[in-house]
Amino acid sequence: MPFPLLVPLGLLCALLPLHHGAPGPGGTAPDPAHYRERVKAMFYHAYDSYLENAFPYDELRPLTCDGHDTWGSFSLTLIDALDTLLILGNVSEFQRVVEVLQDNVDFDIDVNASVFETNIRDPNFMEVIFYQTLHFVVGGLLSAHLLSKKAGVEVEAGWPCSGPLLRMAEEAARKLLPAFQTPTGMPYGTVNLLHGVNPGETPVTCTAGIGTFIVEFATLSSLTGDPVFEDVARVALMRLWESRSDIGLVGNHIDVLTGKWVAQDSGIGAGVDSYFEYLVKGAILLQDKKLMAMFLEYNKAIRNYTRFDDWYLWVQMYKGTVSMPVFQSLEAYWPGLQSLIGDIDNAMRTFLNYYTVWKQFGGLPEFYNIPQGYTVEKREGYPLRPELIESAMYLYRATGDPTLLELGRDAVESIEKISKVECGFATIKDLRDHKLDNRMESFFLAETVKYLYLLFDPTNFIHNNGSTFDAVITPYGECILGAGGYIFNTEAHPIDPAALHCCQRLKEEQWEVEDLMREFYSLKRNRSRFQKKTMSSGPWQPPAGPGTSSSENQDEAREKRPTKQKIPLLSCPSQPFTSKLALLGQVFLDSS
Repeated sequence: MPFPLLVPLGLLCALLPLHHGAPGPGGTAPDPAHYRERVKAMFYHAYDSYLENAFPYDELRPLTCDGHDTWGSFSLTLIDALDTLLILGNVSEFQRVVEVLQDNVDFDIDVNASVFETNIRDPNFMEVIFYQTLHFVVGGLLSAHLLSKKAGVEVEAGWPCSGPLLRMAEEAARKLLPAFQTPTGMPYGTVNLLHGVNPGETPVTCTAGIGTFIVEFATLSSLTGDPVFEDVARVALMRLWESRSDIGLVGNHIDVLTGKWVAQDSGIGAGVDSYFEYLVKGAILLQDKKLMAMFLEYNKAIRNYTRFDDWYLWVQMYKGTVSMPVFQSLEAYWPGLQSLIGDIDNAMRTFLNYYTVWKQFGGLPEFYNIPQGYTVEKREGYPLRPELIESAMYLYRATGDPTLLELGRDAVESIEKISKVECGFATIKDLRDHKLDNRMESFFLAETVKYLYLLFDPTNFIHNNGSTFDAVITPYGECILGAGGYIFNTEAHPIDPAALHCCQRLKEEQWEVEDLMREFYSLKRNRSRFQKKTMSSGPWQPPAGPGTSSSENQDEAREKRPTKQKIPLLSCPSQPFTSKLALLGQVFLDSS
């Protein structure tokens, strides 16, 4: 039975009152205000250490109190931490960093940027760390651009359809476009920012590296009016969909020139994870029923072949036979994703399994052997990943279950006790003996700290349920922003979905607003409700087969993009008219 597209109300609406009585050690309850301040102190200990010892390098090395470049010399930690500053309420530092980035970040450099970084830690196994240049840089800049006015930055005329951070994001994204020029439309994993794809570049790319573009690229297309970004992202998504096995699974790595699977292990973790994440988040952001239907089909196959006792194993994509009975820490995002489609019961059961692993070690090892109940050799570390905390935040918003606050408390205590050093927080090299490694990855400030803070801060503007909003004048009329429903990209940079409707050039947008305004005034006059008619259109069809050239892929995707649909109003309790406008992100006409 098809799942309604607008079910993920845990993201868009505050469904339940929050509970603050999580039991702690000795029967005491963790005080959200207390832990919120603890998390804030963690952030500034790490952030100040980066500024003092590592800037302008990408990342901090906390054991030697210096910095190093890891992703292309973009001052990555500064970009990644920018929207976290605003979430913590530091408006002045947000404004300062925006100026620093505008003056110092340059994408016209001869460096190989990872569209998708692959980190080989063992000669017999390839683990994919999927934090892309796209999500670090483009996602961070887009988020900061859309939050600029809220942070008190003086924005230029035409914002959010123009602005220096938006231009920087567009410049960075254009540097990645040559990677998509393949016979299949699936991108290479690495591109040189000055010269494009290097001759001899490997055509083997992980699944997540192909299917994790739609959130940022669709946002860029909507804000800039250039459809090329969304087009290439959609082609890549559809090529993966067409490449799934007869039992509905995808593998881990694929040849982007031939479309043949190179690594046939199928699971929800490293190398695949954010593909599934972006099908759901792309569906919500774009109100795209096709993307949600794709994910729900995958979800059926995942349940049928990889799920065992609320754990998810790795299986052979064509046969469904178990290939690796392990839990990877990257898989801990899955309960949060389940909550977004309303599958709360299954989400909580899986979350509790993962939480038992955290309690066993004081963190999540990269790999955990499920039958043996212990770590896997050479995978014993915990680089301060956010995924379990992310799931706790989503689930707590949806359920108010105090167990989720316990995880937050345990995470704060563990990270401070084990990982904190004089110059920041160090990656835990081995959870068995708590040895540390000389690295603090940028996602610690972008994701881990952010999700912890939001878990303990129920009134943060990110959790807005549409009760407040900002009206902004754009070249296309008046636009409603800041009403909530933020979509986090895979690096936890929040995107305001309403912004995608602020810069529309299409007449359909104007007609929608006129209809909504007529409904509003009719309600005021007659005190009666009218059902809005739904304008239906055929589903977006996949482009031609793998033989089609990349330019043809983009043209075909543009022609077959779904016609803009009128979206049924969300069924949030007692939703006022202003909230409907806010959540739909409508644009008022100048004459209205």
